[in-house]
Amino acid sequence: MPSGIPFIIGNEAAERFSFYGMRTILVVFMTQYLWLMGNHATTPMGNAEAREHFHDFVKYAYLTPFLGALLSDVFLGKYRTILFLSLFYCLGHGALAMMGTVGHAPYWLLSGLGLICFGSGGIKPCVSSHVGDQFGPRNSHLLTRVYNWFYFSINFGSAFSTLLTPWLLEWYGPHWAFGVPGVLMGLATIVFWLGRNRFVHIPPSGMSFFREVSSREGLAALAKLIPLFLFIAVFWGLYDQTGSSWVQQAAQMNLNFMGHTWLPSQIQAANPFLILAYVPLFGLVIYPLLNRVFKLTPLRKIGIGFFVTAGCYVLTTLIQVWIDKGESPSVAWQLLAFLIITAAEVMVSIVGLEFAYTQAPKSMKSMVMACYLASVYVGNEFVSKVNESIQIPSGSAEQLETAIKSLPGDWQTSPRNVELPGFDGQPGTADDMFQQMTNGSPTKLTIPSAAEFEKAALIIETAARANGHKLPPIEAHTDLGTDIWGNKIRYKIVDSKSYRILSDGPDRTPHTKWDTGLLVTIVPPKSEEAADSWLAKRRAALSVAKEQSTTETLYTKEGFCGGLEKLEGAAYFRFFTWVMIGAALLYLPFSIFYKPKSYIQTADDANRFPLPPGEP
Repeated sequence: MPSGIPFIIGNEAAERFSFYGMRTILVVFMTQYLWLMGNHATTPMGNAEAREHFHDFVKYAYLTPFLGALLSDVFLGKYRTILFLSLFYCLGHGALAMMGTVGHAPYWLLSGLGLICFGSGGIKPCVSSHVGDQFGPRNSHLLTRVYNWFYFSINFGSAFSTLLTPWLLEWYGPHWAFGVPGVLMGLATIVFWLGRNRFVHIPPSGMSFFREVSSREGLAALAKLIPLFLFIAVFWGLYDQTGSSWVQQAAQMNLNFMGHTWLPSQIQAANPFLILAYVPLFGLVIYPLLNRVFKLTPLRKIGIGFFVTAGCYVLTTLIQVWIDKGESPSVAWQLLAFLIITAAEVMVSIVGLEFAYTQAPKSMKSMVMACYLASVYVGNEFVSKVNESIQIPSGSAEQLETAIKSLPGDWQTSPRNVELPGFDGQPGTADDMFQQMTNGSPTKLTIPSAAEFEKAALIIETAARANGHKLPPIEAHTDLGTDIWGNKIRYKIVDSKSYRILSDGPDRTPHTKWDTGLLVTIVPPKSEEAADSWLAKRRAALSVAKEQSTTETLYTKEGFCGGLEKLEGAAYFRFFTWVMIGAALLYLPFSIFYKPKSYIQTADDANRFPLPPGEP
């Protein structure tokens, strides 16, 4: 076993702690914390918008590997590329930790995520191919074992960060939650530097890189692999939603499990812990057993993984169907979904990583790894565009933004009601809205036809109180009257603790920014523990604390105008289920006709340690 491997694996464990620690809390931070990070609260980010930005970040983190591959294969070599780009990575975490201290928090967020994309993405293809470079013909039989350990290290680091950072965010706030992963990234850089004299160093190929890429062999290798990477992109589009839509789904479930109440974002920790068990289980038991039934090639493993992923999304859709009926299923059901999708990850991601390395010509290893990682970009770009397309703007938020520009200079310190002219754009008419402002923060929105919506909401509240605060089925309340424009008032369950009373609004058209109604939330009696969280303290400091009682369950009402989604609930998960089924079926003929050709580094390809004098 090459002596530099422990330093690469140690570096990868610390770096993945850093990346996944930050990534784990990103959606929760954007929807619940970001709007509170300035001197005045703004409007909270919607679920679909947060999912869009999350997948935008992930996709760019997996597009910048092309830059890292060029720096590595043409100019700097893998070692120096990894070392130098790690410094940008550390700066990115520092920027995230600065949010809410000085300046505008969204700018710090954008800067931090941009630097992390540049640093993390740039080193990704170099680290994975740097592992393979440590091997030659004599010990190439150890490649599979080491790539399994490499993936083991990824999940060893991410397992603990996925448990720790949500806890830090909940009780100590964003500065600690983003700062601790930054410290781990600094340690990762130091560990990698300590192994500098133990690595096999493949020198950059300079301009010969472009000659090989454009050669017949290079183009043929890419032409064969790119269709495979596009199929894998669909898998990544679904898998990476474990950090976005799955977190939001977990927040709607019963999080009491094994005698402990978990945070929604902590459920993701099931994935890396399962990987730690699955890597040896698949390598020593499952693959050998399947190989007795039929020859288990890498392409067949990937294909099985696609169908397993589709089955997993059938389960997530079923979970959401229960939630849409007002039930609160146990989070154990989502843990079962993690059990399934992690098995698919082992068969698609680990196998795909090794297969891509072996199919890459010798001077194109990093570039082919970048193409493989770009499949993550393509998958997340697709999910991001889906979430962008389903968002419905908020008519009230748009008009408030315009109205604020004409308010007197003391609007951030003096309470006031801001009149919004509504759909017709004319003040003093029936569709006007009034936004209450407290200390510069929007609090209560008074909507037109409020009396009709309140009456309908009370019908649902009465039925729920009579049944232990369990929401009644939608089909039992289809006649809730009409609004002042003659639209039918509808009742829609969000989850077991909230529901909407809404209509098509003054434009009489569904799914527009003028859909109007009330979001009713069932708030249990206040607990001391909840009051001690960082978020509760911050909301209180900005005078936007939620209404809560210490003795009784409340039904709080918030008016809204637009800001909903065209595709939500079970329909959202069902859409991606069909996407995965279609991709898996199309993959079958591709895998049959693909002809593998492997390229392994030899001793003549490498400059062995130590580094030349003067190298860092």
